[in-house]
Amino acid sequence: MNIFVLTLFPQMFSGVFGESMMKRAFESDVANIEYVDFRQFAKDKHHTVDDTTFGGGAGMLLKPEPLFLAMDDINRRHGTLEPPAGRVIMLSPQGRRFNQEIAREYAACERLTFLCGHYEGFDDRVRQQLVTEELSLGDFVMTGGEIAAMAVIDTVVRLLPGVLGNAGSLEDESHAGGLLEYPQYTRPASFRGMDVPPTLLSGNHQLIAKWRLRHALYRTWRERPDLLPTATLDDEQRAWLAQFERGDFSDIDIP
Repeated sequence: MNIFVLTLFPQMFSGVFGESMMKRAFESDVANIEYVDFRQFAKDKHHTVDDTTFGGGAGMLLKPEPLFLAMDDINRRHGTLEPPAGRVIMLSPQGRRFNQEIAREYAACERLTFLCGHYEGFDDRVRQQLVTEELSLGDFVMTGGEIAAMAVIDTVVRLLPGVLGNAGSLEDESHAGGLLEYPQYTRPASFRGMDVPPTLLSGNHQLIAKWRLRHALYRTWRERPDLLPTATLDDEQRAWLAQFERGDFSDIDIP
């Protein structure tokens, strides 16, 4: 996968992607990332990237020319890709809400390009001609799109083959099957009066799997019930859910 980030502040990414799993992913060429400072494509001597809005209003707007020229340069060096192989994503509070399903969509792409805005956003011709989609982390406004782009890139890259040491981790984590992740424990088995649930110490893998699934469902019901309508549940899980609704939490170790 090739990732391009169009930003005025490329240095912001070095700390986040220069450590841990992301550093290893980019160094091993599982994914390549390039930061494009679109200020360098401004043609005037001051490298101006923003201007006042037509019709008046507070704040400055990012000009279209530097963004279009930056994209022209990427396409000239790497070829033009049509979606879904190549997606051009504008980070925007007006976009669709990012989630794990979208992350899986992006992980199948050959190229992702992220546009990080500032000030009052982009001239709308950028959205009309360059962008394939707008994406939001949530219903709030940030100073710029860089932090949102980092979050999306991290979520996507860790899904690529070879990034995680244990690929099975992807199957068990939160949102992988529409549910939150079950509680997990490690040594010591007893700590400050808190004991690991006996089932997890039993060595019975069938019981452990059932315990984990039941607790994943309970945690989702308690913390994120909004996820349940789209989760894939079998008859036993639906029966457990009805049990929770009745206030019956037998076999659930409520923290």
